[in-house]
Amino acid sequence: MFLDELTPIFKELTQQPLAFTGGLFSGVFRLSLSEDPLKSWLEKQTGSSPASTVGTNVSDNGSQGPQSISIE
Repeated sequence: MFLDELTPIFKELTQQPLAFTGGLFSGVFRLSLSEDPLKSWLEKQTGSSPASTVGTNVSDNGSQGPQSISIE
């Protein structure tokens, strides 16, 4: 009953313990992957930016109301 709900958590913990505890730690302390010092540490470890947005067009034209977006 209660253990059935915790089974996915234990499964992830046993498959990738370092990634799981890192994600848990960053969630508990509300750390953002796109802010320093965590961002710079992740860039050193992986060699790339972890929180990059792909295909995001942000334009502030000062208008109120609905705006159109294009998804490719």
